[in-house]
Amino acid sequence: MEPLINIFLALHIIGIAALLGGFLAQTKALKAGGATMTPGMLHGALTMLVTGLALVGLNQADDQEVDNVKIAVKLAVLLVITVLVYVKRDDERVETPVFGAVGALTVVNIFIATLW
Repeated sequence: MEPLINIFLALHIIGIAALLGGFLAQTKALKAGGATMTPGMLHGALTMLVTGLALVGLNQADDQEVDNVKIAVKLAVLLVITVLVYVKRDDERVETPVFGAVGALTVVNIFIATLW
């Protein structure tokens, strides 16, 4: 079971890299007022969502203890990110507060994962 968990963990990290990388790539455009939600950001968020749920299930199936409160908080933050990216994916320009919220919530999710 451990190799399967590690594969999903790697995919989860790739998802967060796509989401955060898409945000960081747009920061220069954000200063000019022309930031957009890239397809990679949506795909990264969805990858995180699917692999995160799979990780919870695999860890529970492997009789490992799962912090349900932490998972619930991470899921809530990720759902907000995913909804924001999905709703704004076709907009030519995304408002700075919305785009900034996606980046900030992504970083918050990383800190919850690593420090909690």
